[in-house]
Amino acid sequence: MLFVTQDGGLTTGGYILTAIIIFALLIIVSLIANKKKQTFNARVLAFCAVALALATVTSMIKVWEMPMGGSITLLSMLFITLIGYWYGPVAGLITGVAYGLLQLILGPYIISLPQLLVDYPFAFGALGISGFFSSQKNGLVAGYIAGIIGRFVFAVLSGVIFFGMYAPESMGPFVYSIAYNGSYIFAEGIITVIILMIPAVRKAMKQVKDLATA
Repeated sequence: MLFVTQDGGLTTGGYILTAIIIFALLIIVSLIANKKKQTFNARVLAFCAVALALATVTSMIKVWEMPMGGSITLLSMLFITLIGYWYGPVAGLITGVAYGLLQLILGPYIISLPQLLVDYPFAFGALGISGFFSSQKNGLVAGYIAGIIGRFVFAVLSGVIFFGMYAPESMGPFVYSIAYNGSYIFAEGIITVIILMIPAVRKAMKQVKDLATA
């Protein structure tokens, strides 16, 4: 089938469709809650859906995977922060939450409802913080850094509160969580920032932003 594999799993098309459905539901909730501000139009929705799909696909391409969760991916966080950079914090945060819920569907690790919220919608939703830098000079890089720091904060909190028992006695939960989560989040972040600083990439990103916000 187009969206479901023979063993009952989702195909790539199924993942993309799931991402679009989740995002659409969040948009509906947003519009109902705030009828006077029509933040989303057809162009914005289209680019958000594409960003969700690209983030989902690239999140499956793992350069390095940590033993207890977390990985360095093929720039997957960038696609979510782009939405915030292009359209502002509301679009960025909603897209980030949708991405977090999709990650929950694809690879759930749940020990409690609070842990679920911190590790998925809160942590990935924080990538939308990039939207607060949308009008600033070098806002793409600054917003991306702010977004991944937001995700890092929630990852550290989760590590301390819910997984602190796995920390070595010599380090303690807080230091261990910082070291563990920082190793993969900031490694991917450094790689992404270096790529974004390449002149040809910066020019291409400006052209894409012009198209997205025209």
